[in-house]
Amino acid sequence: MRMHRLTAIILFSLIGAMSALCCTSMIVSGSATASGRPLLWKHRDTSAESNFIHRVDEPGKIGYVGLFNGGDSLILDEVWMGMNDAGFAIMNTVAYNLPENDPNWADREGFVMARALQSCRTVDDFEEMLRMLPRPMGVRTNFGVIDADGNGAYFETDDYNYKRYDLRDAREGVMIRTNYAYSGTPDAGKGYVRHQNVADLLAAQISTGSITPASLTEGVSRSFYNADYGLDFIESSDSRVVDHDFVPRHSSTASIVVEGLLRGETPDRQVMWANIAYPPCCHVVAVRLDNVPPEVDATAADGSARAPLALEAAETKALVFSDKEPDGRRYVNLDLLRPVSEEEYHKSLEAYSRMRR
Repeated sequence: MRMHRLTAIILFSLIGAMSALCCTSMIVSGSATASGRPLLWKHRDTSAESNFIHRVDEPGKIGYVGLFNGGDSLILDEVWMGMNDAGFAIMNTVAYNLPENDPNWADREGFVMARALQSCRTVDDFEEMLRMLPRPMGVRTNFGVIDADGNGAYFETDDYNYKRYDLRDAREGVMIRTNYAYSGTPDAGKGYVRHQNVADLLAAQISTGSITPASLTEGVSRSFYNADYGLDFIESSDSRVVDHDFVPRHSSTASIVVEGLLRGETPDRQVMWANIAYPPCCHVVAVRLDNVPPEVDATAADGSARAPLALEAAETKALVFSDKEPDGRRYVNLDLLRPVSEEEYHKSLEAYSRMRR
């Protein structure tokens, strides 16, 4: 184990800190899930310190529940994942191998997703919206969407163009995206190891069509598996490990799964399984279109909106990363993390059990 740790430290010093915007995501067809419902998953990495979930209703627009940056005002014009009253859901990951944005028009992904949630009912609606948006769009991203009919797609999108990848064409009914686009510059971008981490961790469930929301929030988002080493460091005897090329990272602030619909179900049957903080230090809460639990919501309208659960988890995360120590954010204190993650894991299992469908 000492050699693994030394090698990782050397690697970290050579490449430097990765960008904070390094999300990991997956779309899963109902044919590949235990329940028969499609799944839309985003493990979020961001420079925003925390998240909250809030219900948005505006006259003449589709209502939705979305994930917002902690500290936002309640104008709520940028959303980072969500599901709406028509059974449509959306998320994104940055794609660093797509063309760079026009410097005067960038970082518009949150605005695009808010607009989509208020206007789109289907995957095709979202494509039509992309076609109609003025150029440059101000995005450099992989948009992932599902709808009430069980359709899903990734749209690898830059300022002027997009490439659609349909879930129905995906091998074994799953699609993974990290921080590169399949249609982008080959061997560029970021997240290749994280992509393989997800594929390795879920290989058995993919092959048997038995993926669940917990496979993602409790399996992948709590795992310190690194495909380059073939090792999950949280299961090792190591006390600390360099924070590099795991799905959970210092910049991780959420792991959210939207569990979609069986054919014929109404949109109110959707569930957003929401872990709204550093995933190993927090647990999922079940969110419905008509029920956003107060521990994940925020109501302050003055730009200080934060969810109680996110604030609580942030205190634990600061201990795990020793933020007050020099270089503390580069290392995960596994001795502190293991019992915390185990406790939060059992809380998540209780939430899943209470809403067994």
